Amino acid sequence: EAQFVESGGGMVQPGGSLRLSCTVSGLSFGAYEMSWVRQAPGKGPEWVSGINPTGSHAYYKEGMKGRFTISRDNNKNTVTLEMNNLSPEDTAVYYCSADRKRGSARWQYWGQGTQVTVSS
Repeated sequence: EAQFVESGGGMVQPGGSLRLSCTVSGLSFGAYEMSWVRQAPGKGPEWVSGINPTGSHAYYKEGMKGRFTISRDNNKNTVTLEMNNLSPEDTAVYYCSADRKRGSARWQYWGQGTQVTVSS
């Protein structure tokens, strides 16, 4: 059974930074694409960033590259999202997800989420 431990959320002032981490156990971490998805109050889920299994390619929602940086350490089964120059619009619960496709099969798992609040 996949287990996620997410950390790093909290409250920060506009312009501030946070570093989210997600450590996963119970699956072959290096076989999964990892992503961060957020959900703001009253809104639907929004994909933020993803990284391929080896960490060689990172992907970002338009407008977030440059402010957000995703990385992973397959030796530590951890994916990290560095967030800089945060604004109140970044306030949301941030979820870590693991996704693997093989032929027609798909495995997807989600963390419990960590709250990020940007407010003065």
